[in-house]
Amino acid sequence: MLWILLIIIVALLLYIVVLYNKLVGLRLRVKNAWAQIEVQLKRRHDLIPNLVNAVKGYMKYEQDTLTKVIEARAKAVSATAVPDIAKAEGELSGLLSKLFALFENYPELKANQNVMALQEELTTTENQISFSRQHYNDSVMVYNMALQMFPSNIIASTFNFKEEDKFFEAPEAEKEVPKVDLSL
Repeated sequence: MLWILLIIIVALLLYIVVLYNKLVGLRLRVKNAWAQIEVQLKRRHDLIPNLVNAVKGYMKYEQDTLTKVIEARAKAVSATAVPDIAKAEGELSGLLSKLFALFENYPELKANQNVMALQEELTTTENQISFSRQHYNDSVMVYNMALQMFPSNIIASTFNFKEEDKFFEAPEAEKEVPKVDLSL
């Protein structure tokens, strides 16, 4: 009888260790996903001044837009909390979209290989940021679910695991439905 009790206790302890390790792994996965977003944002922040410098001479009448892009970049670089970063990056995304739309008014920009290469790099980086945000949100969701589901919620509360409430949402500018006018 004592052996059975000892086996049950050992099995229970092993189960607790497995659940604890699973929660630690999920928490680290969330941190890694956030780090991947930061890598892509750093890349974006490094590309923006190059793009602005490349187009500055061509876009003499758009200095206000260029200034706003640089200011939004500075705000995004200095943000530290996830909600502040998300807000600042959303504003920066909106301004970059506006800047790219203005390129259409400048045929010489569309012909400039440096500008086109920088625009392509920035577009690729935007896509990678989008993918990284999705991965981060998925990681947060899986981690938070594990913290709430029985029996891992008992282990989570015992060892003081905290939920991540930092989902990275789409900026307001990206939530708007684009207007398409096909009339001739």
